[in-house]
Amino acid sequence: MEVRPHRAIRTVRIVAVLIAAVFIIGGIFLNRGSTGVNFRISDQIAMIGIGLLLAGGVLMLSRPRVRVGARGVVVRNILGDNEFQWKDIRGISFPDKKSWARLELVHDEYVPMMAIRSNDKLRAATAMDKFRELGAKYTGNTD
Repeated sequence: MEVRPHRAIRTVRIVAVLIAAVFIIGGIFLNRGSTGVNFRISDQIAMIGIGLLLAGGVLMLSRPRVRVGARGVVVRNILGDNEFQWKDIRGISFPDKKSWARLELVHDEYVPMMAIRSNDKLRAATAMDKFRELGAKYTGNTD
């Protein structure tokens, strides 16, 4: 099973395009106007480059993913992947008033799972049910 956020990805893509467009348009028209400041081509290129870097940074928010399989669970949030074996997993929960689910580990630790988001509503509930079903299958737990 693989879970990715649905609404968040759409929102992130729209915001990234808007940021890039604003900086590109701003960079193109930067040398126009009567502000008394002299802008050169390098300033325009830098403005466009900054916009593209910011848009790329925003797109990093579309990376979250959770993969569940026989070997365990792989959680990818914004930076990096974390892999957990079933023996290290105690369960999954969705704390009240939180934006995303969390993977509960032994020793009272937990890992946020940004891929299962509350604003995805039914998709999030379905993912939680499927996760619990697969967890029971692979660990032999039926509770």
